[in-house]
Amino acid sequence: MSSTATADQLRGLSGYVVRQAEPGDIAGARSVMLDTVYRDFGHGYLPRWHSDIIDLDSFYLAPEDNTLFVAERDGAVVATAGVRGQTPASPPHPALVAAAFEEGRTASLYRVYVRPEHRRRGLAGALVDACLGFIASRDRYTGVYLHTDARTPGAVEFWSGRGDVLFDERSAVNEHLHTDEPFETVHFRLRIPR
Repeated sequence: MSSTATADQLRGLSGYVVRQAEPGDIAGARSVMLDTVYRDFGHGYLPRWHSDIIDLDSFYLAPEDNTLFVAERDGAVVATAGVRGQTPASPPHPALVAAAFEEGRTASLYRVYVRPEHRRRGLAGALVDACLGFIASRDRYTGVYLHTDARTPGAVEFWSGRGDVLFDERSAVNEHLHTDEPFETVHFRLRIPR
């Protein structure tokens, strides 16, 4: 897939464009992300977990094997999805999760967020397909990691259709999780299309 595609080409939708982000998209992408962590997650911006949202250029646009995709409609960014060459670390993630991936050869998906009024139209799937296509084009990557907050409606079901649950913190104890942490994290291994 090219770095730009209409959602028509990807999912049979009209009016959306899915493409790699450019510097001019940073403010719109950041707005989608911050709105999501405040509205959907209920805890807002936490620097320990969300510092990439503030510095999107350094985390997604500058590194060669990282990227950020956006979906836009009528010139506005309405959804995001990022790829970072980052192996999950323990702590904070469970040791079992970190052990499942090869150091330096793992792509992690981040910030797959869609504004509520644009959900249920296939945008998340189109963005994830774009990310997985990008990952598949890089020889470096042998695995794909993703974690999601189970409190996000439909998230666990969506990701379960694209990969395998490695660890579910709703039913298993993360040895590094403090009881006051506001997360219900489910960790996944996704498939790379080859």
